[in-house]
Amino acid sequence: MVVADDHQAIIAIVSSTLGDDYEIVAATANGSEALAAVLAYDPDVLITDISMPVLNGIQLATRLHEAKCRTKVIFLTMHKDAYFIAAALSAGVSGYVIKTVLSADLVRAIEASLRGETFISS
Repeated sequence: MVVADDHQAIIAIVSSTLGDDYEIVAATANGSEALAAVLAYDPDVLITDISMPVLNGIQLATRLHEAKCRTKVIFLTMHKDAYFIAAALSAGVSGYVIKTVLSADLVRAIEASLRGETFISS
């Protein structure tokens, strides 16, 4: 799994939430680093913020989708607006988790995406 967020505290929370159940092979601070990590490690899942420097999450997911990358993309974001959800789905993401419910929804989103389903926080 690759985790991408420009706030180290969020990466720490994600790591703590996932515990020993999932291996994080890379943690990155921007979309460009995340793209390189996904291409280098070929993880099952990328957990990424939408609002990041260099490449935002939508651009990152779009590039991975266009490259027919097998990695499932899950957005972890503060954006609850329907516009962002629609843009995420258009970019080919399989999960959309709101940061305020990360502890309740992140593992559920990962499991759903690995089954080929789409998960969106309520």
